[in-house]
Amino acid sequence: MLDALRHQVELWSKSDLCRMIIGTGSGRAFCAGGDVTSVLRDALDAETRPRAVDFFRKEFELDYVLSQLPKPYVAVLDGITMGGGVGLSINAPFRVATDKTVFAMPETKIGFFPDVGASYFLPRLDGEVGTYLALTSETLVGREVFEHGLATHYITSRSVPTLLAHLAALENPSFSQINRTIEELHIERQPNEASGKLTGTVREALDVAFCHNTVEEIIQNLEASTDASDTRVRLWARQTLETLRMRSPTSLKVALLAQRRGRHMSLSEAMQMEIGIATAYCSDASQDFRTGITAALINKIQGRPGWSPDNVTDVSPEIVDRFFSEHSPYRSLAPKLSVDNFPGRNFDFMTYSLPSESELLDSIRPACAKGPVTIPGLLRTLDDACKRKFGTTEKILDIVHRKCDVTTINGTATATWKGESSRC
Repeated sequence: MLDALRHQVELWSKSDLCRMIIGTGSGRAFCAGGDVTSVLRDALDAETRPRAVDFFRKEFELDYVLSQLPKPYVAVLDGITMGGGVGLSINAPFRVATDKTVFAMPETKIGFFPDVGASYFLPRLDGEVGTYLALTSETLVGREVFEHGLATHYITSRSVPTLLAHLAALENPSFSQINRTIEELHIERQPNEASGKLTGTVREALDVAFCHNTVEEIIQNLEASTDASDTRVRLWARQTLETLRMRSPTSLKVALLAQRRGRHMSLSEAMQMEIGIATAYCSDASQDFRTGITAALINKIQGRPGWSPDNVTDVSPEIVDRFFSEHSPYRSLAPKLSVDNFPGRNFDFMTYSLPSESELLDSIRPACAKGPVTIPGLLRTLDDACKRKFGTTEKILDIVHRKCDVTTINGTATATWKGESSRC
């Protein structure tokens, strides 16, 4: 299927009759990922192992082809979008989430690591949200996928047919026309709609915990947060610790190092690193790939799989080196990805997402540092950014409540800069 899909995408890319490419799912999912059970079956036999590695080569190359499309690509994530499904969509300039979207990179659950370019795109999310998602395999749902930049737009599921009709009606559409067309269907947060789970004090605690470069330090920080005075933080820290203890210790360390290295790589470099890691897993650099898939997908057990090593402290640097060292025998089958023949579209996958937190802080910090500023006045200074993108006002308010002391003076909310939280 990967071969057929790549062939079709390349035909569309070159065809004068194709104005844009739209990716949609079927039923409950956009795409829930690849058939890793078949990959494992091939990986277990030395004779068929090259076929398992070739699956990842084809998958990663297709994802890269999609990242380089010269024509507009719209991915409608109206349902489950996980693993390989994220790879097919994350490099689309337009990624439309709905109230039915469920996003996750679930690989540490099965003794693997977040691939399909996750070492490139997750480190580029705000703060340490990407690190958190990479290690925990936790899900984001609905509006959260948009608010954290993994989707560029948010509409209701029932609006999807209308969106597709509007897009089909565009003649020779430009990127800006497509952006406006999708923005017109944006749905604001409703009064009875709960806020995202990774906001406010929880987001502050997340950034402090997951900024560390070792899994041991992350766990130590989370353990300290289990006694936090803030109830939300305390409950979140306890749940996150329990989640990490369910994951493969080897996968946690491999995933964290890939995230840190990928932060400084191009997409093609990150994917080349990932094909080496995937090859090492296929070559039995860790038994956890076999253990995790067998437990979660074949036997469907609910408890913790029998990981080996069983504790993060027992995962030595030598074990982690099996996945990254150029001299590792476990990486000997790793191919060089055929991506050099693409011209390289100079395009940031976050172009049509909400403004980044660092970008907004460049305006919020100086405005609040001068002394108390009314929040309505602050929003007026950022009016251009708010008008350009629905959802920006909510993001600004979340940042202000995390980074400023907010008080009420004469009935008006005011903010004073309190400085950055102590981090790594």
